[in-house]
Amino acid sequence: MKYYLIVGEASGDLHAAHLMASLKRNDHEAEFRFFGGDLMTAVGGTRVKHYRELAYMGFVPVLLHLRTIFRNMSRCKKDIVAWHPDVVILVDYPGFNLNIARFLKQKTDIPAFYYISPKIWRGKNGASKPYDATSKSCFPSCRSRYLSMKKSIITKSITWAIRRHMRCIRS
Repeated sequence: MKYYLIVGEASGDLHAAHLMASLKRNDHEAEFRFFGGDLMTAVGGTRVKHYRELAYMGFVPVLLHLRTIFRNMSRCKKDIVAWHPDVVILVDYPGFNLNIARFLKQKTDIPAFYYISPKIWRGKNGASKPYDATSKSCFPSCRSRYLSMKKSIITKSITWAIRRHMRCIRS
């Protein structure tokens, strides 16, 4: 299978590298293309952009690099469509990845899975509480269990979810 992964910072690079290694053990024909870092590069595949070229922290740096951010997002979308992976795996980085997920759903038939879902804060009656906006779309039947899973179980679950999805498409 062809896997496209997108991370936006160092901890995402670490988790995605572990996922890639696990996927390689289970899928000997795995091909990877990614927006990631050095750890993902060490596992193998083609790095399109390093996450250091993507992430800007704070209001002013984001404003100063807005054109670059949109250019990177556009490049990512075009690269995904051109490579046409079997699946796109998104790791945290909500400002970028939620936009990519929306694009994939609206404009392509390429499935997207969040490996580590971002937390989105929503207010209800003046109180804020965490709300995981993407986990229910990845694992609708076991949302509460998904939220409490350990890393190794999540790796197995996402591998299972991707394989199950691909079997459904092929049949």
